[in-house]
Amino acid sequence: MEIKPITTYTGKVVPLFNDNIDTDQIIPKVHLKRISKSGFGPFAFDEWRYLDDGSDNPDFNPNKPEYKDASILITGENFGCGSSREHAAWAIKDYGFDIIIAGSYSDIFYMNCTKNAMLPIVLDKEAREYLASAGEVTIDLPKQTVSTKDRSFDFQIDETWKKKLVNGLDDIDITLQFEDAIKNYEAAKAY
Repeated sequence: MEIKPITTYTGKVVPLFNDNIDTDQIIPKVHLKRISKSGFGPFAFDEWRYLDDGSDNPDFNPNKPEYKDASILITGENFGCGSSREHAAWAIKDYGFDIIIAGSYSDIFYMNCTKNAMLPIVLDKEAREYLASAGEVTIDLPKQTVSTKDRSFDFQIDETWKKKLVNGLDDIDITLQFEDAIKNYEAAKAY
């Protein structure tokens, strides 16, 4: 997966205001047979997204015409709870969401987002409801703001995750920054 830096990002929003959306609702276990990080998008929110005949559920917000091409998911409290499957983050990313704005996250899901080049933002309910009605928002990660034309909301993020996302780095990229030191260590320990 190519990691693109997130600095300033403008995108359409789609509300999915359920609380306690767990990882099994995000990506049902029946779809966990792939060995790569890609290809999970069509199965994201499978049980809500499709009707029994396999057609799109017209009542599922991301299926509605006004939310097509949305890349920012606005949701409720405790998003990504349940099992620790990283597939849930992969599915959301593959679905097309780069940013999630929730009231809170399970700790493991939050970390899985940051490790997979997605920005998880925590905002209170009033801010999320306002942003959901805006249609399009701009996120400025260096300034830690989410803005519409007439309002702006600050959010918090750990400096470690912020640096990774702003610079488009994953754990391997960070390790490779110490490649010379690793080689020197290995050379010094060679028998």
